Amino acid sequence: MAERNTVRLWLMRGIFAAICGALIFWRLLPLDMLPARIAGPDIIVALSFAWVLRRPEYAPPLFIATILLMSDLLFQRPPGLWAALVLIACETLKQRASGLRDMGFLPEWLSVAGMALALWLAYRVVLAVFFVPQAPLSLTLMQLVATIAVYPIVVFVSTTLLGVRRVRPGDAESLGMRA
Repeated sequence: MAERNTVRLWLMRGIFAAICGALIFWRLLPLDMLPARIAGPDIIVALSFAWVLRRPEYAPPLFIATILLMSDLLFQRPPGLWAALVLIACETLKQRASGLRDMGFLPEWLSVAGMALALWLAYRVVLAVFFVPQAPLSLTLMQLVATIAVYPIVVFVSTTLLGVRRVRPGDAESLGMRA
């Protein structure tokens, strides 16, 4: 039984890393030669939030930090800033997960939306303090709204197709973690 749980744990961690790697690869592909007029969602952030709120052991902090640091380097963002901010947001959401477990999806979505707003605001403030050139505010707001809007879809796909459901008290004890 414990071996099966360990295999499932590492399989889900591999799936998380593979999905994030595929998203990074897709974004790096030169599909359009013109600059984007609209900003798409940051699905890696939405995926990290969804998995941390449901099964934090499937998306450990080291995985999230490594994947986002790699994306910082590949997307030519300031190295480590976005990764650190997303990691702080994920850990904050993880602390709130037990309170959100019994409330339903709407409070969870509002909590994620508030955290995403704080995340994007902190990113822009830090960039402004150090006089780093930034994307226009309209593109940043589009990305924020798109990420918040795509979160329910990410949760739906994660729960139905990948089986990343919320931890129940009986599940937590069988995995050797606190509820």
